[in-house]
Parts: sequence; structure tokens; C-alpha cells
Amino acid sequence: MAGRIVGFLQEYILGLSILTMIPGLFFILMGIMYYGFRNVISQPTSPFHFIYQPFGNGDFNAYFLVAGLIIFGIGIYYLYSYLTKRRFVLDELKTDKRSELLKKRNKLETTVKHLPRKYQQMLSEKEEEFNIK
Repeated sequence: MAGRIVGFLQEYILGLSILTMIPGLFFILMGIMYYGFRNVISQPTSPFHFIYQPFGNGDFNAYFLVAGLIIFGIGIYYLYSYLTKRRFVLDELKTDKRSELLKKRNKLETTVKHLPRKYQQMLSEKEEEFNIK
């Protein structure tokens, strides 16, 4: 069961990291608006009045701000990690020399394990092209 969950997360890491950043950004904006523009959002006619007292007490906005920073940071980390690994694999697979691929093979195999299956297939096709077993 855990293998299926990890496989699902690996396949859709790009979309999930972006979807993680959205609530994080929302919570950050909620906290910033509460602490920066408290006098504006405290008016009952303000469209952002829901931020003023989300759970009956405005002090929860501090928790929203911290949680937003953490959630947004996690999303940024996974997005950056995915993009750097993807760029590394694509750059190394552009090579036309068998020796260059053999030099980086161990690092490529460990990197490809953390990417979607598409990149594992690309690596195996390149290895078949160069007759690497």
C-alpha cells in the first residue's frame, strides 16, 4: 500500500507541489492582511472581514501566517527539487557518448528513482541504445 502512495506522489509531484503552494500563499496573505491592514479589514462592510475573526478570535491569524510559511516552503522545496532533478536527467540524456553516460549512470539511476516513470523509461531507452546492461 505504501508503494502505491509513493508511486502516486512521484507521478504527480509537479501538480501536487503547486497545489500545496496555493493554500500556503492564501494563509500567508491572510496573516499579512490581518497584521498589516487590521483597521481596514475590521470594518463590517469590508470584503475581507472574514479574515478579522476567522474563529472568533483574530489571534489565530498568527498561526495561519506561520502555517502558511511552512506549507508554502514545503511546496517551493518540492517544486525546486523536482525541477533540478528533471533538468539534470534531461541534460545527461542528451549525450551521444556511451562513456559519458556510464560515468554518470549511478547518479542518474538514483535521481530517476525520485522522478515520474517517464524519466525511468527514457533512461532505459538510452541504455538500450548504447547496449548498457
